[in-house]
Amino acid sequence: MATAELHKPGAAQPPRPEVKRKPVSAGRIALYATLSVISLLMVVPFIWMVLTSLKTPVEIASQDAGLLPEHWDFGNYTEALKAAPFATYARNSFIIAFSHTVLNLLIASMAGYALARIRFRGSEVIFYLFIAALMIPTYTKVLPEFLIVRFMPLAGGNDLFGQGGSGWLDTWWALIVPGAVTPFAVFLFRQFYLDLPVELEEAARLDGLGEFRIYARIMTPQVKPALITVALLTFESSWNNFLWPLLVTRTDSLRVIQVGLSVFKTENGPQWHFLMAGTTLATLPMVVLFLIGQRYFVQGFATAGLK
Repeated sequence: MATAELHKPGAAQPPRPEVKRKPVSAGRIALYATLSVISLLMVVPFIWMVLTSLKTPVEIASQDAGLLPEHWDFGNYTEALKAAPFATYARNSFIIAFSHTVLNLLIASMAGYALARIRFRGSEVIFYLFIAALMIPTYTKVLPEFLIVRFMPLAGGNDLFGQGGSGWLDTWWALIVPGAVTPFAVFLFRQFYLDLPVELEEAARLDGLGEFRIYARIMTPQVKPALITVALLTFESSWNNFLWPLLVTRTDSLRVIQVGLSVFKTENGPQWHFLMAGTTLATLPMVVLFLIGQRYFVQGFATAGLK
């Protein structure tokens, strides 16, 4: 009865206990200030890129030009798109990046699961080989990979010994197969699978599930941060790749968007207004993807090395 009277309209409510907030320490304020300055320094180049893409060539060449454009020229974007078949370049970049992402998620997750949850002779040695592969600089692998693609047997007119033709050069195989799996993705998946409780797979085995169904239906749905992290990193790396597509393609039908931006670098110097407009358009998809998956991306890196 007394409780009902307390909740009647107009009845006096008991005072709420005051919550004491801890004062923000000077160290935390300094940390936030430092991180804010670093974030601003990292954003400034992107702001400069967007603003430059809206300037006229005369204004860019002027020594007295400010940060903001005097005349906002949005026509730079339409003119940049007309300068080269960027729709084809963007399509090719998306196909390659999407293929790399799907293949890397599938193959690297299976390899990481096997190294983490299945005990077999030599598993530790294989894992250390993946760790060693992480230490190999990217550009030292370009020549061996190019030779493998060039002398691929029975491809592109080559005979059984890889002679007589062009191999996989200027084909989708050369653009997709070499980047299908990355050692870092295998390492990241292994760390996440190690962190899962063993009771999950034991219960699944008692229910009669096989190893592949345990991997696909029980364990992999538990490592969503790793899936998002690998997907974002793989897509970003493939989308921004310039050197490898330049080496293995010769025709515009297989060129990618990063190679296409080179048309704005002429003998008389770069066409900065078009180059910045094209670069802005090429950067936009990655910014959108990161904003969508940033929570899982940060979580994936935060927990990757805990075990």
